[in-house]
Amino acid sequence: MISEKIILGIDPGTAIMGFGIISVKKGKMEMISIHELILKKYPNHETKLKYIFDKTLALIDEYHPDEVALEAPFYGKNVQSMLKLGRAQGVAMAASLYRNIPITEYSPKKIKMAITGNGNASKEQVAGMLQNLLKLKEFPTKYLDASDGLAVAVCHHFNSGTIADTKSYSGWDSFLKQNPDRLK
Repeated sequence: MISEKIILGIDPGTAIMGFGIISVKKGKMEMISIHELILKKYPNHETKLKYIFDKTLALIDEYHPDEVALEAPFYGKNVQSMLKLGRAQGVAMAASLYRNIPITEYSPKKIKMAITGNGNASKEQVAGMLQNLLKLKEFPTKYLDASDGLAVAVCHHFNSGTIADTKSYSGWDSFLKQNPDRLK
């Protein structure tokens, strides 16, 4: 039996990307770290993607997570925004798979439901519940994207061992087998 599990949660974004890392020991959660990447300052999308990849690898190499959980892109009206968000998610996934760390995707509603019990909860409500769940005196970041990354990690812990509306990949072969339409 594993005595400790470390989970890296990622909220992909192209303006701000949130990361949260938790440790689970004997079923008890503890926040290890919370980060956000401020990507607005980078001149183009390609530079942002490289930075996302590099930072995700750096977090993996520093904290050695056993699993990575990502928020799946939601369907919006702006196709260009969807495309950019999907690329950001793909780069974070690629970094995780490059280090052979299994990944799981969760829908935004699933994450909110796991944390607050309400799939339509606001970012502020999610952050407040995380503060309570993790027994934090104050929330360590002003960016709600970072708290969303933490929420993904906590959601993954709550859903560990359950079959849900998630997708899990243990490596490139697994990813390609479950997504044959992405192979060109």
